[in-house]
Amino acid sequence: MADEKKTNAITRYVRETTGELRKVSWPTRREALQLSAIVIAVMVVMGIYLSLVDAAGEALIKLALSAR
Repeated sequence: MADEKKTNAITRYVRETTGELRKVSWPTRREALQLSAIVIAVMVVMGIYLSLVDAAGEALIKLALSAR
């Protein structure tokens, strides 16, 4: 009896998941490419920004330590 409930739960989960995935509004290929390009561009900009902040912080720490 326990095996029957477990199988039914798994079957129900798969059926419900499949039903929910059919309701999803999937992006077109063009939209997916555009959104991917935006994500990559933001990552590059943030990488450059964080590199500059890191370099500035390093310079300040070196300046503070050399002032002793």
